[in-house]
Amino acid sequence: MSNELLAAGTVCWRRVPSPVGEKLHVLLIHRTKQRDVSFPKGKLDPGESMPQAAVRETAEETGLQVSLGVMLGTIHYALTGGREKTVQYWAAEVTGAAALASTFTPNNEVQALEWVPVEEARRRLTYKADRELYDVFLRLAQHELLDTFSVTLLRHAKAEPRGTDTPEDHLRELTADGVRQAQTLVPILEAFGPRRIHSSTARRCLDTVAPLADHLGKRVRESEALSQDFWDAGDLTATRRLMGKIITRGKNTIVCSHRPVLPDLARELVLATGSLPGDYLTAAAGLPPAGFCVFHFSRTRPGAGILAVESYPLKLIRS
Repeated sequence: MSNELLAAGTVCWRRVPSPVGEKLHVLLIHRTKQRDVSFPKGKLDPGESMPQAAVRETAEETGLQVSLGVMLGTIHYALTGGREKTVQYWAAEVTGAAALASTFTPNNEVQALEWVPVEEARRRLTYKADRELYDVFLRLAQHELLDTFSVTLLRHAKAEPRGTDTPEDHLRELTADGVRQAQTLVPILEAFGPRRIHSSTARRCLDTVAPLADHLGKRVRESEALSQDFWDAGDLTATRRLMGKIITRGKNTIVCSHRPVLPDLARELVLATGSLPGDYLTAAAGLPPAGFCVFHFSRTRPGAGILAVESYPLKLIRS
């Protein structure tokens, strides 16, 4: 058994109307047994990812349905028995409609929810680690960088090799493992609230995002500019134009493409937002089949550059 206990949570925020304009509030929870004040969080279920757990635990503890915004960081602290707990947090906006739809009632885990003005929340938190994490949130708030959107670069799932049955690369199908990977991706990617799905025209890419598109009821926007054949030709003008439009629209977007193409897609995101290049791009785009990386940007100030990058090298699922 691993000595590390994994958990995930959110710092929920909303803008509340006031006589002098909107005021930023954050959500604190008063836990019943621990008698402390903290943020929504909880342990991962077996086989669950951090993003899934953060959304699920927020819903279970607060009754709020949220999508994940910018990743705030990770807290580590010791538990009794020599174990360590790791908690990963994201900012999560709560819309007015979501707040009204909350199904929260006091229970044996959470006795109360409290929306607190952003400047008051820090001193109300019980734990030092939570206060340090909240400082990251505060810096984003002070620079008006909380309202974010994400662009997720996704490598297609495991595909059949090129052979006599599929001599044309773009016709390669997913393997049985790849089909399972595509299904596994659905709840993980859903946690980031995707609004648009773009894909290479290659069959293996389209089949990778098909389960997610079906689950969300969204159409897949096919683009030759995301294909490996297009990339092989060398002129990426259309690719640059597409990535620029994605940034301009400012909506949570998934882009499914191929291993050789992903580094150039990441560089186009850097160019479109004036971000600093670096080795982190290589690490983010160096993904295994069905792996993905999430780039976070300010919706109102995209020129502020990349706010955070998180990578998920999905493990191959075998029968």
